[in-house]
Amino acid sequence: MSSSLASLLDKERTIAGPGFNRWLVPPAALAIHLCIGMAYGFSVFWLPLSKALGIDKAITCGPEVGFWAQLSSTRCDWPISTLGWMYTLFFVLLGSSAALWGSWLERAGPRKAGVVAALCWCGGLLISALGVHLHQFWLMLLGSGVIGGIGLGLGYISPVSTLIKWFPDRRGMATGMAIMGFGGGAMIGSPLAAELMNHFAGPSDVGVTQTLVVLALVYLVFMLAGALGYRVPEAGWKPAGWTPPAPAANAMITQRHVHARKVWGIAQFWLLWMVLCMNVSAGIGVIGMASPMLQEVFGGALIGVTKKFGELDGAELAAMASVAAGFTALLSLFNIGGRFVWASLSDKIGRKSTYALFFVLGGLLYVSAPASAAAGHIVLFVAAFCLIVSMYGGGFATVPAYLADLFGTQMVGAIHGRLLTAWATAGVLGPVVVNYMREYQLALGLPRDQVYNQTMYILAGMLVIGLVCNLMVRPLADKWFMTDAELAAEKRLAHEKSAVSEAASARPAHDSVSPAVLALAWAAVGLPLAWGVYRTLQSVAKFFA
Repeated sequence: MSSSLASLLDKERTIAGPGFNRWLVPPAALAIHLCIGMAYGFSVFWLPLSKALGIDKAITCGPEVGFWAQLSSTRCDWPISTLGWMYTLFFVLLGSSAALWGSWLERAGPRKAGVVAALCWCGGLLISALGVHLHQFWLMLLGSGVIGGIGLGLGYISPVSTLIKWFPDRRGMATGMAIMGFGGGAMIGSPLAAELMNHFAGPSDVGVTQTLVVLALVYLVFMLAGALGYRVPEAGWKPAGWTPPAPAANAMITQRHVHARKVWGIAQFWLLWMVLCMNVSAGIGVIGMASPMLQEVFGGALIGVTKKFGELDGAELAAMASVAAGFTALLSLFNIGGRFVWASLSDKIGRKSTYALFFVLGGLLYVSAPASAAAGHIVLFVAAFCLIVSMYGGGFATVPAYLADLFGTQMVGAIHGRLLTAWATAGVLGPVVVNYMREYQLALGLPRDQVYNQTMYILAGMLVIGLVCNLMVRPLADKWFMTDAELAAEKRLAHEKSAVSEAASARPAHDSVSPAVLALAWAAVGLPLAWGVYRTLQSVAKFFA
């Protein structure tokens, strides 16, 4: 990389000049989040990959071929249970890499972090494509799972601190817009990948290799454009006409700053860790089992047949699966919409109140679900889970603003990265609770329409734990905040001195943007998102039909 190109990525070069429109930053963040959000939709590859060698029918591995042998075996196809490990790696690496490199990101700036995220995520897809071509699963785990997972972590947190600093007056709304994109990534990527695989598939190829290559190249363009579009405000910038609230006006919003290295020892950080973990555990467990849960609970009633799930024939099961797929698509819309709506609402009622609403309303909805199912109220059951999933998404989007309120904005990206270890934990805890409780209830001989009842009460209990932790959150003691000297030293490490002493050489003299450029930036992310919503609504229509 030439020195001139490297200097383009320096944080000093991202300081916005006079006239810059802050509304250009959200589409830059969306361009990255819509790409890495495809991690949610990677299951679209599982079925084709499970027949990568056999094409029409999977070549089953013998009992002598264990998991470790499957990593490099070229004689049999990978079972879906093995492929699912890549999905696990995504979110473990997302949380751990965000925690490890969050402080570096704050100092290097969002542009450099965004470029590294693009190279990791898209490079990981290319390595995975090679792994599919050679039928080497270890290459797929290394590519998308490890290297791509690092790109996920850096890409996920790269816009958080920047957006919060550009929108101090609307922190929740700003982070909600970006994190909405992560939820929407699969809504675009999954149908796009399905169409690409249909195009490239042939008598001797399932089309996954070529699809991964195309996605990597398309995502690289979007992510680099988003990263290069990042700007950071100069030190002390604030929106025109906006006055920061007086310190006494809201004790939960600080004007001071905590260093990221201190948060492991702060009780409020661990309370928020539990708040996020409980909210995500409850939601992610349901999302993973949404389709089978609806089918087993209501059986033939979903298609107007008075039969239980175990009494349906093949044609009826296929029709019901189509309806359940529409339910899953409906949940994805509420997951995405909730990220923006709830986070924006938190700007009005406060983060603590928003999470209290999540836990109280969510707990009541979980507890009511068995009664709705027993009474056959499909609409009430579906509406309850749409609201639950909206609050699951809303929790992700609201927590960065919650952290900024409590710990200040100087290192909020790094602190957010550390908090995402709660997501990695919840990604294991939630599905384990739902899946194993289902198997346990079936082993006891319970009918399929009742196997989820106890699970609903357990998930409600998780939300009660989250509620208690949220109610215990208090403003931080003075000892945790950086002194003026410590803050000045951190600003120097973060290159914020450029905003004052080196502004003339580091930033443009004028940075105004024409309305046409602003419209083009929003169209670049808005049109793909609209296409994804359209394709999702087509699936939702099957449910209401």
